[in-house]
Amino acid sequence: MNFNKLTISAAHQGLRKKEFSVQELAKSCLAEIKKNNKRLNAFVSVFEKSVLNQAKEADKKIKSQSPDNFLFGIPLGIKDNILIQSFLCTAGSKILKNYQAAYDATVIGKLKTAGAIFLGKTNLDEFAMGGSTEFSAFGPTKNPLNSAYVAGGSSGGSAAAVAAGMCLGALGSDTGGSIRQPASFCGVVGLKPSYGRVSRFGLMAMASSLDQIGPLARNVGDAEILFQAIQGKDKMDATSVEVKEKKSAKIELKNIKIGLPKEYFVQGLNPAVKKIIEQAAKKLEAGGAKIIEVNLPHTKQALACYYLIMSAESSTNLARYDGVKYGFSAGQTKNISDVYLKSRSQGFSEEVKRRIILGTYVLSAGYYDAYYLQAQKVRALIKKDFADVFSLKKIDCLLTPTSPTLPWKLGEKINDPLSMYLADVYTVSANLAGLPALSLPAGEAGGFSVGCQLIGDYFQEDKILQIGKIIEKSV
Repeated sequence: MNFNKLTISAAHQGLRKKEFSVQELAKSCLAEIKKNNKRLNAFVSVFEKSVLNQAKEADKKIKSQSPDNFLFGIPLGIKDNILIQSFLCTAGSKILKNYQAAYDATVIGKLKTAGAIFLGKTNLDEFAMGGSTEFSAFGPTKNPLNSAYVAGGSSGGSAAAVAAGMCLGALGSDTGGSIRQPASFCGVVGLKPSYGRVSRFGLMAMASSLDQIGPLARNVGDAEILFQAIQGKDKMDATSVEVKEKKSAKIELKNIKIGLPKEYFVQGLNPAVKKIIEQAAKKLEAGGAKIIEVNLPHTKQALACYYLIMSAESSTNLARYDGVKYGFSAGQTKNISDVYLKSRSQGFSEEVKRRIILGTYVLSAGYYDAYYLQAQKVRALIKKDFADVFSLKKIDCLLTPTSPTLPWKLGEKINDPLSMYLADVYTVSANLAGLPALSLPAGEAGGFSVGCQLIGDYFQEDKILQIGKIIEKSV
C-alpha cells in the first residue's frame, strides 16, 4: 500500500484503527523523497533521523491510546522560510545557507502540539520572491505533472511535494499568490487565510502587510484540517486577531450566490483556462447556485499597486541581512561599508536585488508620495471594491481563475520578469485586501491541472472551504 498517497483524514483513520504504523507512514514518504526529489527538487533538506525518532515515539503513544488529533503522526513538508528550532532555514537564499533557526514559528509550535511530523524543508523562490521557484539558490523545483515545466511559486516546493506524494500536506506562505498559484499548477489545494488569521511569528518577512502562512493539501478537507490547527491569535504577532468562529450553517448549492468578476475574464486569459472556469460556473448554476456578474473596477491597478507596496516592504525587511550578525558574509574588507556592500551583492540573487532597488527607490525622498503613498490609496480603493461586492451584492464568494496561464517551461520566463509578474494578476488583490482565498483543481488542459479561485469576505474561511468541497464534488 502506498501510504504516502493517502489523504490526511484517511491516514488518521488508518492510524486510529492500527491498520499501519506511523513509522510505516513516515518511511513511505521518505522513500518517495529518496526516489523523486533529485528529479523534482521539492525538498532542500530532509530530517530523516528526526523523522524516524518521532515516528517511533508516536507509535509508542498509539499503543496505549488511539490519536484524537487528525495531525498526530502525519508527515508534513514545511516551506523553508518558516522556522523550526535547531534546523536550517535558508529562505532559498545563499545569504542564509547556513542559518540555523533559534526558535519555532508559532505555527510550528501548534503543529508540534498536534503531534505532526516534519519531514523537512521545501524549496522556494529566494525570500519568496518569484512565481516559479526558479529563483532559488538551490535550483528550481520541477512540476510533478511534467518535469520540463515550472511548479509555480514561490511555494513551489510545498505544492510539488504534496502532488508527488512526498508528504501528506505542507505549509507555504502567500504574499501575492505564492500558495494558490503553485497549487493550481501542481493540481493540489491551497488556502491563503485572511490577514491576521494565522500568526506570522517565525515566518521570514517579505512584505509584512501582505504575508500569510497557509496550507497546501490533496483535497479541501485536508486543507481545512491544517488551517484549523494553525489559525488563532498569537501574542507574538500584533497583527494576529482573535476570531470568534461561528461555523456557517451547512451550505447547500441552491442557497449559494457566487460572483464572477468581469475584470478577471479579459484579454490575457488563456482560452483553455477560461473555458474550464466557465464550465465550472455552469455546473454550479445547473446545481442550483446563483451566478452573477460583478464589477471590481480597480482590478487593473492591482498588479502595479502590489509590486510597489511589496517591493517597498521587502526592501525594508531585507535590510537586516548585512553580513554582520548572521548569514553569509563576504569576509574581511577595508571597512564596514564594504562588508555590507559585498555581502549583499554576493549573497542576494538578481531577482531579490531587483526588488530591493525598486522598493528603495519608491520609498526615497521625492518619490514616496508619487509612488508608495499613491499605491496605498489605490489599495484602499481595491478593498472598497470587495467590500461593496460582498455587502451590496450579498454574494457568498467570488469565483475566478487562479492563474491566467498554464505552467510554462523551465527557463522560458526567467529573463522576462515582467511577464512572470503578470502571472500574479488574479491573486494579488486578495492579499492587498487581506481576504481569504482558496485554489482548488477545476479541470485539466494540456496535461496540467487548472485551478479555480474562491475569494471570500473577511474571516469567512469556513464558508469558502464549504463551497470548495461542493465544487470538488461537482467539477
